[in-house]
Amino acid sequence: MAASSYRPECSRLVGICVLLGALWKIQAEQIRYSVPEELEKGSYVGNIAKDLGLEPRELSERGVRIISRGRTQLFALNPRSGSLVTAGKIDREELCDRSPKCVVSLEILLEDKVKIFGVEVEIIDVNDNAPSFGTEQREIKVAENESPGTRFPLPEAFDPDVGVNSLQGYQLSSNVHFSLDVQSGADGIKYPELVLELALDREEEAVHHLLLTAFDGGDLPHSGTVKIHVTLVDTNDNAPVFTQPEYHVKVPENVPVGYRLLTVKATDPDEGANGEVTYSFRKVRDKMSQLFQLNSLTGDITILGDLDYEDSGFYDIDVEAHDGPGLRARSKVLVTVLDVNDNAPEVTVTSLTSSIQETSSPGTVIALFNVHDSDSGENGLVTCSILGNLPFTLEKTYGNYHRLLTHRTLDREEVSEYNITVTATDHGTPPLSTETHISLQVADINDNPPAFPHASYSAYIPENNARGASILSIFAQDPDSTENARVTYSLAEDTLHGKPLSSYVSINSDTGVLYALCSFDFEQVRDLELLVTASDSGDPPLSSNVSVSIFVLDQNDNVPEILYPTIPTDGSTGVELAPRSAEPGYLVTKVVAVDRDSGQNAWLSYHLLKASEPGLFAVGLHTGEVRTARALLDRDALKQSLVVAVQDHGQPPLSATVTLTVAVANNIPDILADLGS
Repeated sequence: MAASSYRPECSRLVGICVLLGALWKIQAEQIRYSVPEELEKGSYVGNIAKDLGLEPRELSERGVRIISRGRTQLFALNPRSGSLVTAGKIDREELCDRSPKCVVSLEILLEDKVKIFGVEVEIIDVNDNAPSFGTEQREIKVAENESPGTRFPLPEAFDPDVGVNSLQGYQLSSNVHFSLDVQSGADGIKYPELVLELALDREEEAVHHLLLTAFDGGDLPHSGTVKIHVTLVDTNDNAPVFTQPEYHVKVPENVPVGYRLLTVKATDPDEGANGEVTYSFRKVRDKMSQLFQLNSLTGDITILGDLDYEDSGFYDIDVEAHDGPGLRARSKVLVTVLDVNDNAPEVTVTSLTSSIQETSSPGTVIALFNVHDSDSGENGLVTCSILGNLPFTLEKTYGNYHRLLTHRTLDREEVSEYNITVTATDHGTPPLSTETHISLQVADINDNPPAFPHASYSAYIPENNARGASILSIFAQDPDSTENARVTYSLAEDTLHGKPLSSYVSINSDTGVLYALCSFDFEQVRDLELLVTASDSGDPPLSSNVSVSIFVLDQNDNVPEILYPTIPTDGSTGVELAPRSAEPGYLVTKVVAVDRDSGQNAWLSYHLLKASEPGLFAVGLHTGEVRTARALLDRDALKQSLVVAVQDHGQPPLSATVTLTVAVANNIPDILADLGS
């Protein structure tokens, strides 16, 4: 950015033509202007837009603003012209007192680049104050026998302006007895003295009336006057004398009100009223009179108000001792105020981001803040730190500005919100600190797929279930937030026995509950293998799969089926033969049955329910074999009828029966004569 200057039309201000907007650049990002005091609000200071390399309209577009730490803002930005202007009338004397150079520092922030520019504006003094004596008249008592050449201190005028506009000299009204001599002290201050030129005669003229005029410089000089009444008294030939021409004292800024600073002492060898010494401040200003108090009789100087090193670190107090007739002596009290660490650092956040994406790269700027400590030396040195083991770091930038940066990539699923405490601590003893709390939200991105708590799932459903029966609830969790964590469920396409799986089961896309769409038959479908997909609603969506095994449980819904003996289709009854010579245990026949169920539901047992000749035959409980229980006798009927029951072990058990006809004969022809049909 090149240095620039601007010279507007010269206007008449206290007789001078002022050059506005003088600008020069001493180093990168440092701009300087100068402007006279007492200009009207909105007066041009400098073309800040041009010196920042911007168009005027860009000031608001790019967030250019003046940063203030709470004090009265002296300048403002004109967004239409791009100029730095005064925010009101500036009084140099109020701002900088009598400092030879008055410079106001401010910072300009470019919000979009988070960049700071330092600006210094020198306030040029104009002659807007007249010299003032602080009193309208002063009485000087002079012994009538004073010798010509005797000097008498005169009141001094004070002009708050500086340079050529400050106090330049004094003039005394014409008088044959007195003349004016102006002395210059080591501090450059002019001290007027009244010099006796001719011997006085009280009886001839008891009082002499003089007019002392003080004038300053500048194109339009100002002046102030004080009336001097010289009253002649009888001889008082000794003036008070201070024990020291200057008193030096150092005092901490935190001493309490009422603290005795020191005692000034002056002596006068005269007797009576001529030797009685009283003390007073000379040329005391309002501010100083509010801080220090002088006991006129004892010479004790005490603290009247609170001292503040940051307001002023040094005071130059003129004291005067005078005896009864009015002879005076002069001395100085030089007070050095010692800094005490009584100001904690001030932290001003100028730019702040409240939310950051979890994928933001390390070094992302979270906040820009300024640290200031009004103390001096070690008490004003400040170190900033972050409390806790947080993934952030501090970086010092321009001047006392610091940036809060991310130190590594953040993970919202690990920490979704950070409460960052920045501590600014000075180097005083004991140190003072200030904490600033910054809240940062970590914005989510879809970087986590849904996760199932189990690698696989198994479920059991009894056959003959009702349609729509709930089988199993599956749940997947996504550690992301909002839409990125909203999970939906679906089934992978597949077939079973030539039919799609979706005709057997369905899944609720929101809850993950599996439902049966049909009534299962264990004898047809014994198990299903499914693949469930959980997908989030992020962009792009992420998903995970899990396998689900569904087992159909058998129910006792099938009665035993008798395979042998078969029932004849012509309505006749099948006949089994048992020879009369059969021994006990002879196998007559075997009942064969099956059960389509499984397990206990298919475990069959055989029972003889009814027999025409009880005790003649027995049925094997597990085999179904029909055997003779004893030897056949002649009295046993040729035709025996048996009812055999086959029963499963389900709950409740199911059963079937078969009727057997057993013919007792060695062969069929033997019994044809007895069996009709």
